[in-house]
Amino acid sequence: MTSRSIKEQIQRVREQAIVAAVNRLLATKGYDAMTVDEVAAEAGMAKASLYKLFTSKEELAGAAMVGVLDRALAFVDGLREAANQAAETGTPTRALDQLKAVTRWAMQTQLEGEMPSLPAQNSTLSASLQSNDAYMDRLIALSNRLSIWIAEAQTSGQLQAALPAELVLYTLFARACDPVVALLKESGQYTHAQIVDWVCSTTFDGLAAPASPV
Repeated sequence: MTSRSIKEQIQRVREQAIVAAVNRLLATKGYDAMTVDEVAAEAGMAKASLYKLFTSKEELAGAAMVGVLDRALAFVDGLREAANQAAETGTPTRALDQLKAVTRWAMQTQLEGEMPSLPAQNSTLSASLQSNDAYMDRLIALSNRLSIWIAEAQTSGQLQAALPAELVLYTLFARACDPVVALLKESGQYTHAQIVDWVCSTTFDGLAAPASPV
């Protein structure tokens, strides 16, 4: 192994440690409260060393979002592969069930403290993310994969066909940072499984009680 490859490997390890630290802090404290000093301390390195790899707080948040989108894409691709295998055996998987599985994964990730919490209204952060090619590429890829399932679910009558597809997509994305999930968790009264079941149910079935049989 050459000295260059060893140096590159060390750099990758440091980047991974920083991103993991950012992810934890964004999930627990949020973007506004997180400081670069805290990231450096959490990652176990000097602030100057951190700045050699990431030049700003916005860039740190972008790296964390790229990481979670990579995990989301891996999860979705795993669902697609499993669905293809099931179809070959004559047991097709409903598109609605795929969307529910992704929604449950997003909420579970939030409950485990591994979902970055970013402010919706922050022009500097928003501009930084929109100019981050790695982030945008992954966001578009994930949106495209989910949109295929949304179209299939609407065409087959599993979801309301009258709803704009982007409304459905944004609703599912919102579950990844749903404050209801956080509030129920903070109450300490419910298990993660209960929270995921309830919020998933209200997302796809609504709040109204099922109609009584006539």
